[in-house]
Amino acid sequence: MFRFLPVALLGAAVALPAAAQNQQQWFVPGQPQQGQPAQGQRPPQQAQQPQRPAQPPQRPAPTPPPLAPGQPPPAPVIGIVDVPEIQRVSSAFTQVREAIETRRARLNEDLQREQQRWRDEQQRLAAERGSLSPEQLRNRERDLQDRITDSQRTLRDRAAAIEQLAQTALREIEQALGVVIRQVASSRNVNIVLPRPLVIFNDPPFDLTEEVAAQLNRMIPSVTLPPEPGEAPRPAAAPARPGGTPPAQPPRRN
Repeated sequence: MFRFLPVALLGAAVALPAAAQNQQQWFVPGQPQQGQPAQGQRPPQQAQQPQRPAQPPQRPAPTPPPLAPGQPPPAPVIGIVDVPEIQRVSSAFTQVREAIETRRARLNEDLQREQQRWRDEQQRLAAERGSLSPEQLRNRERDLQDRITDSQRTLRDRAAAIEQLAQTALREIEQALGVVIRQVASSRNVNIVLPRPLVIFNDPPFDLTEEVAAQLNRMIPSVTLPPEPGEAPRPAAAPARPGGTPPAQPPRRN
């Protein structure tokens, strides 16, 4: 008679943006990088944007002029960056991931409670069926179905808002990471940066990962996420770690 919203639909994993995946791409300092959301993705109507204390705008690196015809390109100076390792030791990245997991777990708990409440009301209505007139029964069934539909819509909107929040917050960290990589590469006169998974072997001097990770934590130590409806706003802070859990170790070298 009534249809429930499947748990899998609302409990789907929140996808991480491009920098959260182990992508194998070339990175050339000074060139624009791709960081656009996936095609066809529509954010929820009331999705909120994460806010952080205002910071001085980052000045984009100047784009070098194109080579003149016949002019050879400069000699390559290569650096290596391990993006997954940087994410592992990034306090902002860890904070966002843990906050999103907490919100998804809370949403799943609310879904379970709602489904149990719908089942209880259906059973109560079935027990009272014999004492109700056909019109009363239709009205009660229609009212229950309307409340189930409204609740399902609310839960779907919450799930979409959580996903959009994750995409927006992590994209902010991606942008900061791109700025830091360009700054570190420029300070070492590096003109080509490769992701570590593409490199079979490299000497330690080529690896920029540790310096990039340290500068990223200084630039963006945390991200302020907007509270969920009914949740009191909390100041931004580095992710809390359970007692006895050691802090993140420095990036590992090959």
